[in-house]
Amino acid sequence: MPLDVSRPDLSLAVVGVGVMGRGIAQIAVQAGIRALLHDSRPGAAQDAKQSVTGQLARLAEKGRLERDALARAQANLVVADSRESLASCPIVIEAIVEDLEAKRELFRSLEDIVSEDCLMASNTSSFSITAIAAACKGPERVAGFHFFNPVPLMKVVEVVDGLLTAPWVGEALAALALRCGHKPVRAKDTPGFIVNHAGRGYGTEALRILGEGVAEFHGIDRILRDAAGFRLGPFELFDLTGLDVSHPVMESIYRQYYEEPRFRPSPLTGQRVAAGLFGRKSGVGFYRHENGRQEEIPEPPAPASRPASVWVSRSGLGARLAELVAKLGARVDAGAQPAAQSIYLVAPVGHDATATALAEGLDPTRTLAVDCLFALDKRRTLMTTPVTAPAMRAAAHGLLASDGVPVSVIRDSPGFVAQRVVAQIVNIACDIAQQRIASPADIDAAVTLGLGYPRGPLAWGDAIGPARILGILQTLHDFYGDPRYRASPWLKRRARLGVSLLTPEA
Repeated sequence: MPLDVSRPDLSLAVVGVGVMGRGIAQIAVQAGIRALLHDSRPGAAQDAKQSVTGQLARLAEKGRLERDALARAQANLVVADSRESLASCPIVIEAIVEDLEAKRELFRSLEDIVSEDCLMASNTSSFSITAIAAACKGPERVAGFHFFNPVPLMKVVEVVDGLLTAPWVGEALAALALRCGHKPVRAKDTPGFIVNHAGRGYGTEALRILGEGVAEFHGIDRILRDAAGFRLGPFELFDLTGLDVSHPVMESIYRQYYEEPRFRPSPLTGQRVAAGLFGRKSGVGFYRHENGRQEEIPEPPAPASRPASVWVSRSGLGARLAELVAKLGARVDAGAQPAAQSIYLVAPVGHDATATALAEGLDPTRTLAVDCLFALDKRRTLMTTPVTAPAMRAAAHGLLASDGVPVSVIRDSPGFVAQRVVAQIVNIACDIAQQRIASPADIDAAVTLGLGYPRGPLAWGDAIGPARILGILQTLHDFYGDPRYRASPWLKRRARLGVSLLTPEA
């Protein structure tokens, strides 16, 4: 049954007025919608009204809300002391505690109060909409409406259809989101929906890299921030969110997908949770935190040494590496084969320094690899083989840092750090598209708005090149023999056809 959410007299109920419920109520009243606030805790709805009223007043003080709009918005906040007072609402949004049985019981009780054509939505981030709706006599009117915290600032909402959700329900919620100034992204009911599903690649692959001893946690953070462009490194993000939250989510999604290898958690986070090292909230996580501030881990100074001469391989991204070496003023060994006194620099994509040295017949004691797939102006990543001579490592490090750009020196790893993390992110997004959980455009919108990544994962894959992403994954799969790196059919076919990852099915 269609619902006109553009009506000027539209009202909705928000049940559960914690942080998320208050945020939903705020954007609703700012959009001219009457919001009824209800909570089972005595006094909670009144406290929520005062909190939202104060937040609106602060927006007006900052010039972000006109005075007449402020008065209308504040007048649209209504405390509903009983569930029965919600009877006339055409829309009810649930934002109570993340407990499946509590949500099912709430929906069962609401169904006896509201009208038969009332739309009932859940703000759950982790539970199946189908499972919630199964408690209802009318599951077709139940859908997910998952906002992100803080709701007024995170301008995206996942509109989730359960298996029995009627088409008009998702359409009405998408229109409601637009009226409230948010971008709706449509998703099928699946563990993690879009954002929490697509976000599995970042932290889990970083943990895998840390667990292999490729680099320290702060080194991984620096590479992914400075070279790949993420706002926060994965270990900074773990500490900010809290490992007591992040680790159970990783385990839950892994279990819900029947131990899908791409989502495999790491024992490293489980150990920290057991020790109470949650992050900022406990004072120690991966980093130490004092008064809410993360410790500064100093970057080691670059060596003063320089190579006598540098030979640069022509394979991979060798042309880009040669440009950098020339710009740094190094003496270039231009021979087809390197001279004995030179250091040997390679720029592989997907491969590690050892494999590249052996494939090109280079002395691995004098060979180092540089990641040239990502930006080189804020940070450079230098990778050694297990037998690279310390003098060679110091000379290469000194050269690459000679213009003031910091250099992260890592141990051998196929795909360096940034290549393998981004390839995993792109691959998981491809599989979300392959499973028809969401459209390619909605996947990218959800990830950029919900996770703040530098690009949508499918657009990022296009920028790097689908064939190149596929090559990185295939190399990782061949090296480790781990199905976590198997390529999605979506990626394989588009790489082979030479078309965009954003291309939907015809």
